[in-house]
Amino acid sequence: MQHSEGQKNQPIEILTVGRITNEKFVNLYEMRYRDKIGREKTWSYASRSDPPKAETGRFDAPDAVVIVAFHETSGRLVIIKEFRIPLAGWLYGFPAGLVDEGESIEACAERELYEETGLALARIRRVSPPIYSSSGLTDESVAMVYADCVGTPSDHAAGSAEDIEAVFVSAADARDLCARRDIAFDVKTWLVLEAFGVSGKI
Repeated sequence: MQHSEGQKNQPIEILTVGRITNEKFVNLYEMRYRDKIGREKTWSYASRSDPPKAETGRFDAPDAVVIVAFHETSGRLVIIKEFRIPLAGWLYGFPAGLVDEGESIEACAERELYEETGLALARIRRVSPPIYSSSGLTDESVAMVYADCVGTPSDHAAGSAEDIEAVFVSAADARDLCARRDIAFDVKTWLVLEAFGVSGKI
């Protein structure tokens, strides 16, 4: 890429970060920054952290876990169908949830898998570093926890405000789901399902 002659680029500089809202779980922030050619701008985004990560520099701990669980008995992948308020409809995703203060990623994965599906975590295969799925809107990060699980699904979320259904998916099911255009997917789930549909492995 060519730049006009005389234009000097410099590192983007964060100037200030201010909170706009005062909610319990997530807040809106406004960041003032100087772009690479020296112009001052603002950017609004959401964060679960208070103060947000751009201010603390703490990007090492995920806000939430996403559990990619393989059911040992059935040989199928476990996904969930959940009603999501911002979409006013159903979303296919993986069991997931926020990490409580002082809770390990592994303990959170075990708790959330059981709470959302009734299944028991049997073995953790691997855990991703914190990853970001919509960095233009939020600094929220998740750890992808790949695991094996056992048990029979049950509705442990029945007493909560969540509306969740566990779904067992074969490789053929994954291919069929990924080909559909009439359902909504979490981006991480679609990518994992697409790969699972090809290989049958996680």
